[in-house]
Amino acid sequence: MRRMQGFLSQSGLSWQDIDGVLITHEHSDHISGLDSLVNKTGLRVYAPHTVANRLLGRLPALEDNLRVIPVGEAFSVGGCRVTAFHTPHDTDESVGYRVEGSAIFALATDMGRVTDEIQNGLRGADAVLIEANHDLQMLRDGPYPFSLKRRIISDHGHLSNDACALLARELAASGTGQIILGHLSRENNCPELAQQTVSAALAGLQTELYCAPPLGPLTLEVLN
Repeated sequence: MRRMQGFLSQSGLSWQDIDGVLITHEHSDHISGLDSLVNKTGLRVYAPHTVANRLLGRLPALEDNLRVIPVGEAFSVGGCRVTAFHTPHDTDESVGYRVEGSAIFALATDMGRVTDEIQNGLRGADAVLIEANHDLQMLRDGPYPFSLKRRIISDHGHLSNDACALLARELAASGTGQIILGHLSRENNCPELAQQTVSAALAGLQTELYCAPPLGPLTLEVLN
């Protein structure tokens, strides 16, 4: 909560500027602090059916604030049109989000492969955040046990820098002006390597490339 308060302050925002929280899946690195956030602010939490059930199993106090959303059908949050789409990950359900307002922002992380559903959810967005989780060589040479390495590179694991680069090039070619790399592994990747790999794939395309900071906000200017 202290970190989130600091991020909001740095961006000139407050808790009152948040209209809701979109949950992709229930893994701990995606819901840490959610119960404290809801207790403090009373914000609504949005999640698809199976994710919502898993959330209630772990954080039953969320029940009054939880809103179950359909996947593939638009709903409204804070004057924006929001659509969830599935991402293949090692949980019963995981989604990305497309948010349409004065500009279009889309997010997809925690995906072992890029599906047509993901491409449709991201394509045409002005800015996207996509996963560049690991460098394959760093993962192979790294300290993780073989079972965990196999999980990460599976079709329900995480996207490598190389796979991210292919997706980024397709999105840039379809008109996305800003691409943000996120969900980088601290053990199997580094921002410089991820940006280098994806930047090479974007050669000749007019797209801004960023790497999401591990701690702190990233502020983008809306492109005209």
